[in-house]
Amino acid sequence: MRSTDSPVLSLRVKALAALYQHIASTRMQGIPLLNPAVQVEAVGFELVQADASDPEAPASGVGVLITPWFMNLVWLPLRRLDLAKQVGGKVPRYVGRECFEFIAAHEDDFGSYEACSLFSPVFEFENHQAAVATAQAVLDMLRQPASTAAQAALPQAPARRAFLFGRSSNVAAPGRGEAGRG
Repeated sequence: MRSTDSPVLSLRVKALAALYQHIASTRMQGIPLLNPAVQVEAVGFELVQADASDPEAPASGVGVLITPWFMNLVWLPLRRLDLAKQVGGKVPRYVGRECFEFIAAHEDDFGSYEACSLFSPVFEFENHQAAVATAQAVLDMLRQPASTAAQAALPQAPARRAFLFGRSSNVAAPGRGEAGRG
């Protein structure tokens, strides 16, 4: 389900993009880490299935947040959570068949969410369209349906950079050893 299919997810995604647009024009203004060809945009947010092992986990969406200084997978609760004390904590999460290590984040005006860096900084993108195309390609790969055989053969999950660049990894997935590192 896309963010446009869920009014609550759509509102949260718009608020996230507005928050980072504000950060770009205030806190990040003038910092040499910025790629002026890239803008803030939230790409491809969809609802994620509830974690059966954690019935108290909040309903969430996942997608990619692009800014002039990073591109992150973002795990976004549908309701505002204020878990500032958990900032920096690491949480292994599956997006599709792949496991990534998300880091807890919090903004006072927005609440808590989790992020997993895909690119930082984003100088490899010559324009915003290239960044959006990359974000969408990552999400398309992650959301490919898995065959039963492929699901059964997932003893390990790659680090995020290894996944993006097609390299294998010797990192165990959660529930199968240590949390994946990226």
